[in-house]
Amino acid sequence: MRMTAAVMYEQGLPFPLATSRPFRIEEVELEGPGEGEVLVEVRGAGLCHSDLTVLQGYRKRPLPIVGGHEGAGIVRECGPGVTGLRPGDHVAMSGVSGCGACRVCRAGRPGLCQAVTGARNEGLLASGHRRLSLPGGGRLNHYSGISVYAQYAVVMPQALIKIDAAVPLDIAALFGCAIMTGAGAVFNSARVREGSSVAIIGLGGVGLTAVMAAREAGAARIFALDVLPSKFELARACGATDCIDARSPDAIQQVVEMSEGGVDYAFEISGHPSAMETAQKITVRGGEVIGVGIGKSDATFSVNHAPWIYEERVLRGSFMGGGIPQQDVPRYVDLFLQGRLPVDKLRSEQISFDQLNEGFDRLHAGQVIRQVLLPHGRI
Repeated sequence: MRMTAAVMYEQGLPFPLATSRPFRIEEVELEGPGEGEVLVEVRGAGLCHSDLTVLQGYRKRPLPIVGGHEGAGIVRECGPGVTGLRPGDHVAMSGVSGCGACRVCRAGRPGLCQAVTGARNEGLLASGHRRLSLPGGGRLNHYSGISVYAQYAVVMPQALIKIDAAVPLDIAALFGCAIMTGAGAVFNSARVREGSSVAIIGLGGVGLTAVMAAREAGAARIFALDVLPSKFELARACGATDCIDARSPDAIQQVVEMSEGGVDYAFEISGHPSAMETAQKITVRGGEVIGVGIGKSDATFSVNHAPWIYEERVLRGSFMGGGIPQQDVPRYVDLFLQGRLPVDKLRSEQISFDQLNEGFDRLHAGQVIRQVLLPHGRI
């Protein structure tokens, strides 16, 4: 079929992106679905900081490519061999999927599946096929196995999570990355204890979800840190007990003093090495630093070796929530429907294809939390 999609031909173009236009809105071809694949009508796709870092060229992708790794839609067709899904199902779409057979998949960590990661890095579906093409047959790559900046997507069923149709599809789109990543970092990776103290560094969609999840987990003190104090009102509405301007010279001292020696868990969401240093300095002895944000692929940070040992500190990575999407996302959806995880607060606005590049300018400037692209117009 022919459809409208956002195609990226170059990375690292200058700001403003509304002028340099890394995404070109074009008509492309979509084949499929083949055996073991599913055709989804995309009804919402989130604009994420991870997408922004790819636009900036921090992490390379095979080009040209249809963007987007966080979305939701409606199943329209199932290829041969697909079970558990049928046309009409509402689904969240996530770049986390596994082969189901390797060592890490069997251990319940599909996000670490190397087989699927290898295919994604080549712009392929996990099946090894490429269903996208440019008019005339030119090669066009899949982004994170889903490519949701398009009206339709052919994906593997492992990347789809059936969800309650009561969830508006523009909100459902956020469960594919922001919510799964932020909540999973708290519930799965850190396993935050009731009564503990938590710091969240970086208050985008993932960070604010982590704030909500920490409240749900029963954290007694939740510190929210960001370089933009304009986000603090929303952070408090999400459950933060204390908001700290990360630019303040005494930001670290404030957190340490107010938490009586440091927090039990510090979540670094921004992806900046300097923020990882802050996270280490605001944790208590025996505390945990959980790295969630991703920046440049070659970025490094340092660890003071001796205190890491004798203070029994833990450094932990958390990728896309560190869990199993098919199990975790329905739980988060239930919490949302019960009003306990109010992730609708994250949605800043709905946008159309012609606003996509400008939307990433607004995201880069910190003017929005989560914009949602509507590939078919208003829901």
